[in-house]
Amino acid sequence: MAFALLASVAPVYGLYTSFFPVILYTLFGTGRHVSTGTFAVVSLMTGAVVEQLVPWPLGPNATSAELGRAEERRIGVAAAMAFLVGLLMTLASVAQALPRTNMTELLISALCLALLVPIKEINTRFRSKLRTPIPGEMEIVVVLAATGVCFASSLDTRYDVQIVGHLPAGFPQPRLPALQSLPQVLGDTVAVAFVAYAVSVSLAMIYAEKHGYTINPNQELLAHGVSNLVSSLFTCFPSSATLATTNILESAGGHTQLAGFFSGAVVLMVLMWLGPLFHYLPKAVLACINVTSLRQMVLQFWDLPELWRISRIDFAVWVVTWLAVVVLNVDVGLAVGVVFSMMTVIYRTQRAECMVLGKAANTEIYRPVQRYSKCFEIPGVTIVAYHSPIYYGNCRFFREALSQQLGLSRPRGSQGEKAVWSLESGAKMSISTVVRGPAVIWGGVEGQLSPGVWEQGRAGTTGRAQAAILDCSGIAFVDSAGARLLIQMCVGCQKAGIRMNLAACNGEVLETLTSSGLGQHLSPQQVFVTVQDAIACITQTVEKVAEKNLAIWV
Repeated sequence: MAFALLASVAPVYGLYTSFFPVILYTLFGTGRHVSTGTFAVVSLMTGAVVEQLVPWPLGPNATSAELGRAEERRIGVAAAMAFLVGLLMTLASVAQALPRTNMTELLISALCLALLVPIKEINTRFRSKLRTPIPGEMEIVVVLAATGVCFASSLDTRYDVQIVGHLPAGFPQPRLPALQSLPQVLGDTVAVAFVAYAVSVSLAMIYAEKHGYTINPNQELLAHGVSNLVSSLFTCFPSSATLATTNILESAGGHTQLAGFFSGAVVLMVLMWLGPLFHYLPKAVLACINVTSLRQMVLQFWDLPELWRISRIDFAVWVVTWLAVVVLNVDVGLAVGVVFSMMTVIYRTQRAECMVLGKAANTEIYRPVQRYSKCFEIPGVTIVAYHSPIYYGNCRFFREALSQQLGLSRPRGSQGEKAVWSLESGAKMSISTVVRGPAVIWGGVEGQLSPGVWEQGRAGTTGRAQAAILDCSGIAFVDSAGARLLIQMCVGCQKAGIRMNLAACNGEVLETLTSSGLGQHLSPQQVFVTVQDAIACITQTVEKVAEKNLAIWV
């Protein structure tokens, strides 16, 4: 924190600088006794630049807003310097390795990329517009050409170009794998199996949805399991579905699994007769093929702005998973991504909104009054919708949200747009409503409401709704803890004089609530198929209580 003052920024940024560089150096550095972080000389040099570009506001007229903006600009300048310092050091490290570069292999790689990348981009974007499409399998042409050039020019011996080398012809002899190594590789194997299955099923589902058919994930699991189990007897390493070859198979017109036999036949020809011909294939060509095949994965960075606009939580999942894979490893990174994604699901269920619904005029459509200004609440009835499962993880949030909407626990300092309706002297009910539309007609009286707070002056009227409807259409499931809580809320509403009704419950939710004893506290007449059915029943009850209602405006 003291060195942060030397850099002319707030002390907390010194703590940040003492954490992130330390972690990253631990992963990439080689000095066993080096401690990274803040340094006095570097901090003073940074502070000089910050003071020069962003002078501190002086004088008695400097406001807190000006000071805050100056602080933000200062840390922005300091962070920009850190970025440039890191970029310069990284480029210097690459420049130091340039003398060790094999210029022949560099030239081969540049030529291959210059040929493969443009052709793939042209085929991807303009294939339908070309009269004569460029062959998409240019990798075969590049491999044959590079092999011939390397053989004719003896690039491996004259310029030290790394080649594939000897490829034995024929099938390997079947044999058991090294079973004694199973305990040592068990942990890593679980991660590999998870990644392979996730990638394979994801690709299968993407192309199945694209072409209008369905897959069986369990059958896919069996298929890949048998494939790897039998292949291990022929000295094969773990396999899975691949993005590049799947894309080529689809673009070539493959529509069934029979296409795998034809591709296997080509590989069989290479194994039996053509393998020795690839002895002089430069490894740089194979590396370029890998780069061009995975270019779409790199181009996914361009999707991040759109992902940010759609869902910031999904953006966070993408970034956290990517950082974990890059910094840690593929298996650990994917595990971190899965755990973080599960945490976001829990976060979403705990922060689900409990919204009050209103009815659109002359329709049976109910929408949140906070979002739709032309929807208004039914007088005397509070319709609440909760779009999340109710389980042990969000019971407390659901209880607080529902209690707030029903007025069972008024939040501190809360005010709303209220109009209090009351029956004439002989009525047994008082009705309150929040009206969001231009007008409301109740009992033959039409009135215009504008935002504001109205309170009824009659003693004994609480302004609380006499009936409540919980729209359960968005509740996917309820566990035992959620069922107990929902029953407790129904009992609490009854004690507060509010008749609780349930609407649009799915079969699973209703079965769980019934098994938990909901029938002891809620009659079948309080459970409805739709919200409109519940409103119709409550309206009939109100009309029986009072034939004529009078609106009192204060």
